[in-house]
This record gives sequence, C-alpha cells and structure tokens, in this order.
Amino acid sequence: MSYDIYFLSRLDGQSWDEVLEAMEDAAEHSEPIPTRVLEAWDRIVPQARTLLGEVEITEYEQESRDLSHSGTGIDLSVFGDEVSITVPYWHAGDDTEVVLGQVSALAAIVEKETGLTAYDPQTERPLTETPPVGSIELMSRITEDLRSRYGG
Repeated sequence: MSYDIYFLSRLDGQSWDEVLEAMEDAAEHSEPIPTRVLEAWDRIVPQARTLLGEVEITEYEQESRDLSHSGTGIDLSVFGDEVSITVPYWHAGDDTEVVLGQVSALAAIVEKETGLTAYDPQTERPLTETPPVGSIELMSRITEDLRSRYGG
C-alpha cells in the first residue's frame, strides 16, 4: 500500500474523474515512453538526486523508468506516458511531514519539467490544492492503522 501521486494532463472542461478514467484506459496498452517525457526524465533525475541524495535508477528499454530512494521508499515511475510518485505507508508522526515535503518538492520538479499536473487521488484534487496537514494526518493515520493490524 502506498500514498500515490499521479501526473495528469487535463483538458479545459474535463473533470478529474474523466482524466483518471482515460489514464486507466491507456494503462491497458503498453507503449514506448514519449520523447518529451524521456527528455523531461533526463532533467528530473539530477534534480531528484539533489533533493533526495543517493537514488537507484532502473531503465527498461523505451518502456519504463524508475527512480527509487531506499531511505524513504519514495519511488518515481514512468511507464509509457504515465508518470507517478509513490511512497509506502511506513511513515508516521514528524517523519511523515518530512517525507511528504520531499514528495511535494519532487512533484514540483516533475510538474515543471513535464508540464503535467500532480494529482493526489487520496484527497481527489491537485497536489497544489491539497493542504499539507490533511495529507500528513491521512498518511500517519493509515500507517498507524496498518501497524496496529500487522505489526511493525
């Protein structure tokens, strides 16, 4: 389970639900990463390293890219033209604020370099419109719930 951020392109008049539905439909077809996204990836990686420190990069031909930070579990993925950030529900308390701050900073980099909008499906709104306190409380609550059920 993870806290997810999707990067979406929304047309004027299109609802977020319609954008998400189109993303799900497109996910059924594996296509190469578009050139514009590959070029953005090349600009994002050095900035992500500056933000997070040591990261592991995995590239699979023209189909996917993955940037992982082992200390936080933050993962930036590109699959075809889908871009997303995930962070596992490991974090609670003050740690949550720090990690979600890093997620927000990474999302801002991705938005700047791709022109896509970071969307938070947990709060059902763009990340820039999501109050940090709400995300922090949500992640902490879910992490604590999972720990109480499964230990850890």
